[in-house]
Parts: sequence; C-alpha cells; structure tokens
Amino acid sequence: MVASTHWIATAAAQAVLERGGNAFDAATAGAFVLHVVEPHLNGPGGDLVGIFATAADPTRPLVLMGQGPAPHNATIEHFRGEGLDLVPGAGALAAAIPGAVDAWLLLLRDHGSWELGEVFAFARDYARHGHPLLGRVSSTIAAVSELFETHWPSSAALWMPQGRVPQAGDLVVNPAYADTLDRLTDAGRHADSREGRIDAARAEWSTGFVAEAAARFVRDKHRHSSGTDHAGVIDEQDFAAFRASYEPAVTLDFRGVTVAKSAAWGQGPALLQSLAILDGFDDERLDPSTALGAHTILEAQKLSLADREAYYGDVEVPLEYLLSAGYAEERRALITDRASSEFRPGSVPGVLAYHPPLRMPSDPTGENDEFAGSGEPTVSPAGVTAGDTCHIDVVDAWGNMISVTPSGGWLQSSPTIPELGFCLGSRLQMMWLDPSSPSALVPGRRPRTTLTPTLLLRDGHPIAALGTPGGDQQDQWQLLYLLRTLVGGYSPQEAIDAPAFHTTSFPESFWPRTWEPGGAVVEGRVGADVIAELRRRGHRITVAGDWSLGRLSSVGRDASTGLLTAAANPRGAQGYAAGR
Repeated sequence: MVASTHWIATAAAQAVLERGGNAFDAATAGAFVLHVVEPHLNGPGGDLVGIFATAADPTRPLVLMGQGPAPHNATIEHFRGEGLDLVPGAGALAAAIPGAVDAWLLLLRDHGSWELGEVFAFARDYARHGHPLLGRVSSTIAAVSELFETHWPSSAALWMPQGRVPQAGDLVVNPAYADTLDRLTDAGRHADSREGRIDAARAEWSTGFVAEAAARFVRDKHRHSSGTDHAGVIDEQDFAAFRASYEPAVTLDFRGVTVAKSAAWGQGPALLQSLAILDGFDDERLDPSTALGAHTILEAQKLSLADREAYYGDVEVPLEYLLSAGYAEERRALITDRASSEFRPGSVPGVLAYHPPLRMPSDPTGENDEFAGSGEPTVSPAGVTAGDTCHIDVVDAWGNMISVTPSGGWLQSSPTIPELGFCLGSRLQMMWLDPSSPSALVPGRRPRTTLTPTLLLRDGHPIAALGTPGGDQQDQWQLLYLLRTLVGGYSPQEAIDAPAFHTTSFPESFWPRTWEPGGAVVEGRVGADVIAELRRRGHRITVAGDWSLGRLSSVGRDASTGLLTAAANPRGAQGYAAGR
C-alpha cells in the first residue's frame, strides 16, 4: 500500500508494487514523480529524511540520511561580509549541498530490486509529456512571477513559458529534467551489475554534468529574499564530497509502541520529548478534542520546541538526558492551567542552553506576518517559503516499510538551472549566523532540518509509517495522530481527519525566524467552546480554515495477519492512499 501527498505519485508507486517491485522501488519511483508534480514542495536540488525497516531485519529501524551539509565556503564571516544578519530564505546562498537524489539512489541500490531506468520512467514521462498543474503550483508561480520576470529569467522561461502564469489543470512539461534523468540513467549503461549502474548515476550526479552545471550557474549574482544580490558559494567540490548514508534511529517507548525518529540534526526527538512529558498525565489530558487536552498538548510542545532551539543541531546533543524520565518529569511540572508565553528551554548539566533572537513578526526584520499560523505552504513575492514539503509512505507484502519526507529545491528557492530543469534548495536558512548556536552556520555541518518522518514498532515489528509536510508543524500534527491512535483508539484515517492545531510560541526554522509568544493555530472544527476555553487559559488563538492544517499520510501492517492499511489526508483534495 502507498500513501502520499499527490495522487499521481501514489499511483506510480502502487504500479511498481503491482509489477513485483518492493517498497523501496516503489517509494523511489513515487518520489521522483513528486519532483515533477509538486515542484513547489520539493525538487532534485533539495533534501530528505527517511526512516524504514526491512523484512529481513524488522527490529532495526534505520534513518535514510539525505540532508546535505553547508558548502565549504558557507561561513558566518562570508555571510556577514555580504551584509546579512540571517541566512536568506531564497537564493543560492541558502543552498545546502543537495542530498535527496543521492539518498534515493543509495536506498534503491541497497534495498530495491528494479533497474534505475525502470524507476525513473514514471517521472521522466510526466516531465517530458506533461502533467496537469496543481492549483497550488499556479498560485505559487503567481506569487513570485514578478521576481521571475525581473530577476530570475531562467525560472520565468521554465514556469511562465508563454509569458504568463499557467493555470490549474494546464498540461505543463519540464523537458530539461527529463533529459537529466535520461543522462543519469545512461551514465551506467556500461556497468555490469544493477548496483554498478546505480553507482554510476550517483557519480554522474556528484562529479559530472549536474555538479558542473549547478556550480557554474550560481556563480552569477542574483536576487535573494534579503532584497540584495549575491552569488552562491556551492561548487563542484561540495557536490563531490557528499554521500547519503544510513543512521540508527532514536527511539522512545510510549504506550506499548516504540516510536522511531531521526537524531537531533533534525527535529524528530522533539516529538519524543513531547511524548515523554505527556506520558505522565492521565488519559483525559491526552485527548486533543477537549480544551484540557489541547491545552496540555500545546504546553508540552512549547517545552520540547524550546529545547529543540536550545540544544539541537549537527553537534553533540545530550539526547539521553533530554529523553530521560527524570527530565520529562521536571518539564511536566512546568505545565499549569495557564498558557505560557515564555521561551523556556530546560537546564542540562554541563551544557549551555542557546537562546536565539526572539523576533516578533511585526519587527522591521520580519516582513512575513502572513506566515503566522500557516497550515498550507505560504510563499512571499520574494520567494520565501514556510512549510513547503511533500511526503510518501509505502509498505509491501513482505513487510518492508518506509516513510520519507522529501523537501527543498522548490521552484521558488533560487533561479532554475536551465540545463538541469531544477534549482538548488534553501535549507541553510535554518542555521544561525551566531557561532554559539548548536545550529550555527559551519562548513560541513548539516542544518537542523524540520523533515521528520516517523516509524512505529510493536514487539520488534514495524506496524506503521507516517509523516506530513508542514515545516515546524510536522511533529506537532504527528503528535496528535499518535495520541489519537495509541491512546484514543482512533483508526489512522479518523486520526488524520480529526481537527488539528499547533503552537507558534517558538522561533520559526524558516526565515525571518520570528515567533508569536503564547500563539496557537486551530482549525475551526475544534469547536467554539474549546476555542473559548483555550483563550480563557491565555492562548493567543488564530482560527484557521476548518480543513487547513496538516497533510498527514500513513501506512500500516498487522504483523500477526499481514493485513496492510493506508490513510491519506483529505485537506486540499490532493493526497491519496492506494493498495490491495
């Protein structure tokens, strides 16, 4: 079974399963389709975090690490010298080394069974012959059309080919990306094994025409979200130095289930911290449908996200302490009947907590007030994006299971590289130009990403994989899903359909890094009584649309019967689950 954020990707991945491919073949095929059909949400120049378990070794969840680090010339001194106090939210200076493509090819080589050309066929055909444009892609292009026409002509040429914004349902093509996929496939034509052919494509990506074209293109100055012009710093050496990898998952046991996440170079452990805090409360305080439950959950999330800002990054993070029962008890005691409007990281012996700048949306440095409370992706005319991501989950008949959140390389991230049909990402905006931060901009260090898929295991067997787009909100919405399914007895689809909410009372990961003290965003379906009570408790509530927060999907497997399940998000009428 397959669930993803776009029906065409789900259909392509399910077609692979129907033709005998396994979950890893299917996920890879579906992911390359997502590059084509959700170009405003992800791209080949972006990154990913995945988590999976194999049928051969089901007890050992692994993280697929596709997050590239900062280029070797991306230093605080260089950015400060360019007159910047934050890493821009759009433009090639914000580009980490692309990691998504190498990660997918690593997964396919080691755990898949299909040839590269077969896996690429779906994406290549949609790129060359066209697919119907989503309304959200059209609105994204419209938002940045002036930027494209005035400053990014290569992007205008690809996304506004007749000098106009394409409309929802228009058939759009990307022949340059189709050619890129063909050239990667052709790179391995003389290799004598499937693995060798895939490795040849990886080498062509990292040391061949892709690296050369990208590095050459970004040497020219172009407009960034700062309103100033800069050249990128990424070069061929950076592409050649990166390789995707596997890492052990970080886990926490909650209500008889092992929850597996990436390490603290991502935000995943913040979900585990929230679960550890909440595990000490009675079940009535874990019900997201009540004011008491929503209040308790929001307050727990504030504490975990404060620790994320204070301690997480691609450095030595004291996770054993942060996930300990004693520390969770200490944090739990801070939750009262009133909403907190403070930034309250905990105290870890021997480790100095970082306190980031607490910028308000109304600050002169924070011009994106419209981002506050954003559930769906929001794009400013400068190309700044909040919450843009896509997602795919797959489980097969053998018991292989994978959840992956690809992102970055959005069509609005930086100018399109004409020869390649895509642009670089902007993940470095999640790093601070402050050397005391655990997520400081340092060459070779990974930005602390927001990408955070989840794998669940019971008695040593994977039982579910899930995730969602949504930037800083990804784990907040997944927390609601876990509480509803593991405590409340909801089915996966019921949990996805239920009303969602999240806190905004922490510094955003996305430029311009603002926060809203005591802020919370709720779907109107939460109910007037619940909203009124949350306000009475001191939460600064923003009421979003009834079906506006989150784009969760999940797959599952009953280890005792082999029964497979899947669920997809109805919001936006775009996600889809399929299987048999």
